[in-house]
Amino acid sequence: MNTEQSPFEKFGRWLKQSVGLKLSTITILMLLLLIPASMIKSIIHERESQNKSVLHEVSSKWANEQQINGPILTIPLVYEYLNNENETIKQTKHLHILPDQLNINGDIEPKTLKRGIYEVVVYSSKLKVSGLFDLNAKIDQSGLKEIQFDKAFMSIGISDLRGIEDQIQLQWGKEKISVQPGSRLPIMMPSGVSLDVPNLAEDFTKMVNFSFDLNLQGSQNLSFIPVGGSTQVELQSPWPSPSFNGNFIPKTREVSDKGFTAKWKALLLNRNYPQSWVDRNMADRMQDSSFGVDLIMPLDDYQKATRSAKYAAMTISLIFLVFFLVEILNGKKIHPFQYTLVGLALCLFYVLLISISEHTNFNIAYLISAGVSSLLISLYSTSVFNSLKFTAILSSTILGIYTFLFVTLQLADYALLMGSIGLTVILAITMFFTRNINWYKLHVSAE
Repeated sequence: MNTEQSPFEKFGRWLKQSVGLKLSTITILMLLLLIPASMIKSIIHERESQNKSVLHEVSSKWANEQQINGPILTIPLVYEYLNNENETIKQTKHLHILPDQLNINGDIEPKTLKRGIYEVVVYSSKLKVSGLFDLNAKIDQSGLKEIQFDKAFMSIGISDLRGIEDQIQLQWGKEKISVQPGSRLPIMMPSGVSLDVPNLAEDFTKMVNFSFDLNLQGSQNLSFIPVGGSTQVELQSPWPSPSFNGNFIPKTREVSDKGFTAKWKALLLNRNYPQSWVDRNMADRMQDSSFGVDLIMPLDDYQKATRSAKYAAMTISLIFLVFFLVEILNGKKIHPFQYTLVGLALCLFYVLLISISEHTNFNIAYLISAGVSSLLISLYSTSVFNSLKFTAILSSTILGIYTFLFVTLQLADYALLMGSIGLTVILAITMFFTRNINWYKLHVSAE
């Protein structure tokens, strides 16, 4: 009986037994599975964009981010000049004076509003603003004809006037004055309130105290312009996830699960504009000195889902590695189609994660998604491996991967460190279990 194989039969047998070809096939499958993984990232970004759209819509109805600028005292000055034809020309300029001291103390009460399945952080704040104006301002006397004290006014910048909850009354010395809507300094304060300052001629060259309460609604951010020669801001809030930003960070701050307190202090020397000036545009310089706090969602679900999807290549690689080693060590041949089904089950985890997390807590969504994906792969591998031992190894591997990924997602500041340590451990384990394999004499079972 002639048992000699034809070239086609030898080639077919080589196709079935070649380890190199199997590795190449698995690698190609992994790369192809990155396509649906990339599509999943696009879905996450799309849902995140929709969430931001809802955030913008809700904020526009409640009140947008708020920035407090001022108060700034403005006094018109009338100058007279002679032109080349010896004609007298009158010119009105404006002297702007900033407070010598500015103190702001406030409580921020956050609220979470829902629109459909989305949540938006807004707040109501109660601010107590006080300070001191030193009216010994140096004025250029050259050509000065008149100081129009009767036309002096004060401006307070509030970026979104819809957020004002109560009438604002400013205590100026012994006078109590109600403010009027609208900014009279459209360049420095595009939005704000203003008021006429009484009896300024009597107060000029004196020190005048001022104070007012400001109950203000806003969304996500509250910031300040440090117009005081010495500006001190103290804020308290039960929100546990603040993000301090701007040109100054708090001198002291305490952040816990119960909320935060923060204190800022900015001096005249810390900023790039003076305490008084005449007809100069300081808007950009003032804006550059702003500081404040964001009320952020602590590592929101879309961020976590995006970060988890970045580990898709690693997850697929490790599970495929287990299947490949089972082929090598157990002599059990696994078809590329079976690899593909397992890869799709892994991709399903990310779809389930983002869809479920939109309706419930992220941790619960993660548990459900990881459980479904693990169960699918483990039950399927029981039939593929025909070995409880290797099925248990695979299940343990999947559990370890999802646990590692969950811990990494929680530790945002240490994600890179955790990732590098995890990959090192995985490589060490793989090297240990494959240290005695003779890859040159190896072939996959042809059964």
